[in-house]
Amino acid sequence: MFAFLPNIGVPELIVLLLLGVLLFGRKLPDIGRSLGKTVTEFKKGFSGVEEEITTTSSARAVEPEAVKPPQRVTPSTTAPKFDDAPASNLPPTV
Repeated sequence: MFAFLPNIGVPELIVLLLLGVLLFGRKLPDIGRSLGKTVTEFKKGFSGVEEEITTTSSARAVEPEAVKPPQRVTPSTTAPKFDDAPASNLPPTV
């Protein structure tokens, strides 16, 4: 019956139900009501996620990027100049 509890039979379930009634007693209807609300909210959330997945996968068609024409790179007439002189802001060596 329960895969996670293989050794629980009908007598054990009856004992657990009686124990639940004794412990919770008058609050049992409230617990059942809140459990029902939780299950319905979970189902609503799950169906919303499921709907979102199906709509985004069907609505989102992959469009190829537009092909851009090649751009010419013109050579620069002024090349960068580098100084071979040592930097003046270095600390003096001892």
